[in-house]
Amino acid sequence: MNRRKSRETAMKLLFEMSINKEKYEDIIENFKENTDVDLKDLDMSYITKVLAGIHENGKDIDKNIEKYLIKWKLVRLSKMNLAILRISTYEILYEEEIPNRVSVNEGIELAKKYGEDSSPAFINGILAKMI
Repeated sequence: MNRRKSRETAMKLLFEMSINKEKYEDIIENFKENTDVDLKDLDMSYITKVLAGIHENGKDIDKNIEKYLIKWKLVRLSKMNLAILRISTYEILYEEEIPNRVSVNEGIELAKKYGEDSSPAFINGILAKMI
């Protein structure tokens, strides 16, 4: 099982949830039924834990993100950047076995792959202030 690939999948599913407004349980079931990805390569318990944790602690996570946004509002962020920030923030606040710098690094890597040109620096700035 690959944690990086699992984190990336969780981010994609979170992004999908923000667009489709579906429950995380339904998004996960739909993913399992319709994906071309080999599920043996993913840590589905981690993905479920992250999505459930973000669902349960969303207000606290968003409040933490907003604290470090300067001249920005949460609603102005791209859905992709918001998904990356939510996963990284969830890990920083609730996953003690994952070092904070790993969560920050992984957030930056996701931003490089899926965000706009300015996303990695933006994500890094928010998460670095957070930790």
